[in-house]
Amino acid sequence: MTSAAGAPGTLWAISDLHIGYPENRALVEKTYPDSPEDWLLVAGDVAETVDDVRWALGTLAERFRRVVWAPGNHELWTHPKDTVTLRGVARYEHLVEVCRELGVTTPEDPYPVWEGAGGPAVVAPLFLLYDYSFLPAGCATKDEGLKYAHGTGVVCSDEYLLHPDPYSSREAWCRARVAETERRLAELPAGLPRILVNHYPLDRHPTDVLWYPEFAMWCGTRLTADWHRRFRVDTMVYGHLHIPRTTWHEGVRFEEVSVGYPREWRKRPDPPGRLRRILPSPAREEAAR
Repeated sequence: MTSAAGAPGTLWAISDLHIGYPENRALVEKTYPDSPEDWLLVAGDVAETVDDVRWALGTLAERFRRVVWAPGNHELWTHPKDTVTLRGVARYEHLVEVCRELGVTTPEDPYPVWEGAGGPAVVAPLFLLYDYSFLPAGCATKDEGLKYAHGTGVVCSDEYLLHPDPYSSREAWCRARVAETERRLAELPAGLPRILVNHYPLDRHPTDVLWYPEFAMWCGTRLTADWHRRFRVDTMVYGHLHIPRTTWHEGVRFEEVSVGYPREWRKRPDPPGRLRRILPSPAREEAAR
């Protein structure tokens, strides 16, 4: 695939592969680029075990020119079925080392620049977590929000499987990640647009369509609500919600790129596992016609 200007390759994105499901693993086995110059952004929730993460990212890294990974909450779970029992920061750092062995770009690496069609643009994978600040209506604190969520029966499994060690809480870990990432983004040279890749949306608005609004507590942080404006973002790539769609917020494209669980994607008219094109931007190509 080549742009009108002749720049090679396409920047694709996907997330929430959840390859613990055989049907989803089969989707990864069938995923190939259109061009040897294509890049793939993977916005988290590849799998719950390190071995599965290694297999999926390794398979994709063999096929795409570059794979860029941002962790989801499922990779960070210390799951009973995983032989790797690391928790919190130690687990994340282990996953980063696995990615580096595979040649996969992580949030701990220098941000690469996409020079292909629709570029140049800085591609920044982020690891930010959440801090319970997307509270349910009528709740003023995390404790009130969690009490309400438990009352509805909608509670993220992170409460039992995602450990923040050595931080005192998931929100403390989130604040540390936000501060460090904010510093790095502020140091980027001016002039290039940015593609930010995070498991969670930077702003709360994509969660407005959730069937269970209380789940928004586990979907991001208000600390990043202005980042799409501050950091000259072209596209904000995210997953987690399992609601693939394109929205526009204050002139910035928000692209939800998740596959989701088989019970979800079977109901959709589009083929499952479809990569979503980030650059060249489909919307801008349409506007230019």
